[in-house]
Amino acid sequence: MPCSFALIHNPQSRRNVKTGLSASDVLRALPDLLFCAPETEAALVAALADIAPRKIKYLIVDGGDGTVSKVLSVMHASGWPKEEWPVLIVLPSGNTNLVAEDVGFGLRGEAALKQLVLLAQGQMNKCSVVRRRPLVVSWPDGSHVSVLGFFGGLGAFTRGIEIAHRPGFLKTFSHEAAVICAFLLTVLKLLAPHSRKKWLDGSAVDVTLDGVPAESKRHFLMLFTALRRFPHGVWPFWQRSDSAEQGVVYLDVAAHPERLTTAVFNLLRNRIPSWIRQSPSYNSGLADKISLRGEPLLVLDGEILQTSPEGGFEIEAGPEVSFLQFSKKDD
Repeated sequence: MPCSFALIHNPQSRRNVKTGLSASDVLRALPDLLFCAPETEAALVAALADIAPRKIKYLIVDGGDGTVSKVLSVMHASGWPKEEWPVLIVLPSGNTNLVAEDVGFGLRGEAALKQLVLLAQGQMNKCSVVRRRPLVVSWPDGSHVSVLGFFGGLGAFTRGIEIAHRPGFLKTFSHEAAVICAFLLTVLKLLAPHSRKKWLDGSAVDVTLDGVPAESKRHFLMLFTALRRFPHGVWPFWQRSDSAEQGVVYLDVAAHPERLTTAVFNLLRNRIPSWIRQSPSYNSGLADKISLRGEPLLVLDGEILQTSPEGGFEIEAGPEVSFLQFSKKDD
């Protein structure tokens, strides 16, 4: 075959549990493919250590945002030369699939397998390669290995994700539905007098943007991303979506922001009126490095990260990663 493949299959992803491809299906269609279904992080490290020296051309990631993040984090930490990284093919099979929405293959299951067979035979021409620079989250004291991902946040965002991760939510709803329910519960907390002040007081975080301290000392919400597209056309940042290739795109909402309800309504509709841009409560920009001190928790691609006792995170744009996308045009 003119190209080589390896596949990292997450057997625990919700969609894979229900309708995922089996190893026999994949190997029957692509007998030369290296199939791996690691169930632990140690198994993933071992699988990628086995894959790296084979110099494969395409690495298929069959899972969600968390799986993509873990694969890239292990590749980054392993010393695998960046210039030898394969092109990633992301099949949207996870609980959340924001990464696949932006850079995913666009197909999964048997439909994806059919096109991958054509690709292996050199017969698929309806595809293109796109590139992104994932975020690299590191701990300044070196207490943890750096983690790569594409979308993160803190403050109210962290509290909402913590609610969505409660066992009662995850047992009752899919992850997407749990996030929606958590969002609605967050709105209720902001409306309820007994919890409104606590949430609006935000988090006491010292934020430094490329060495310049942010004006706000308490932050209701911070978001940052390396993606260029979110579902439903949402883009709550001032910068154009293609700015993400130049650094870390961020949104910083100060504690007790003015006209919060109106601002959320506009931001979710991809509208940034002039009053938001001019308000001291809202700040969006592009940075090479964001330093955070004093915040114990950070969310990256749905996973909650915790600081060391000294506290603090640093976020910067990472190495360029290539993704293969299938075009459905003219089908």
